[in-house]
Amino acid sequence: MNPNYKDLFAEGLWRNNPGLVQLLGLCPLLAVSNSVINALGLGLATLFTLLLSNGLVSLSRRWLLQEIRIPAFVLIIASTVTVLELLMHAFFHELYGILGIFIPLIVTNCTIMARAEAFASRNTLLPSLVDGLATGLGFLAVLLALGGLRELLGHGTLLADAHLLFGEGVDLTLHLLPGYRGFLLAVLPMGAFMGLGLLVALHRWLDRRWQQRQQARSIALEVRSA
Repeated sequence: MNPNYKDLFAEGLWRNNPGLVQLLGLCPLLAVSNSVINALGLGLATLFTLLLSNGLVSLSRRWLLQEIRIPAFVLIIASTVTVLELLMHAFFHELYGILGIFIPLIVTNCTIMARAEAFASRNTLLPSLVDGLATGLGFLAVLLALGGLRELLGHGTLLADAHLLFGEGVDLTLHLLPGYRGFLLAVLPMGAFMGLGLLVALHRWLDRRWQQRQQARSIALEVRSA
């Protein structure tokens, strides 16, 4: 198979976004998206897992029997997440403590298994890496949008606690609403559901608008050619 890389990015980032269209991996997405830094940490971890697991599945697909492919995929994904967890524990210990159980739970993220089974097991290395990158970036974008929305409404800031990801002494906090006392609901679980619902609605509205414009252009071209 020779997939179109532009289409792969369009699928992962927009048309088949795991967080807004497929609605997969919602448990960690909703749980840790109360700030931009937390969302960025989990999003990068998921992106790394998708890239590496897709690559390993693609490289090993010819040697895996059909009967054991799913357990093999789980083993590959679990090994990747274990390496990631050890690295985060060593170099981002404080952030690792905040994300907690949601780092090992990346293993159960349906998006990763779906891409391994539906794409990486049927394609060569480069397309599989591009697919993992596109899907991971799509998931990361949703996490960042939801994290930014909740942090802004909840605390009036963005990029608070940047030192958790970028090292001690790094302060990137943007106080966009000075004197703002915060909106507690935004950082509670209910706020996560409401925020995701708004993002899903926005995605569908924009997608529908784009389709309507494409249809209008098609009709206009048909009229001109008639």
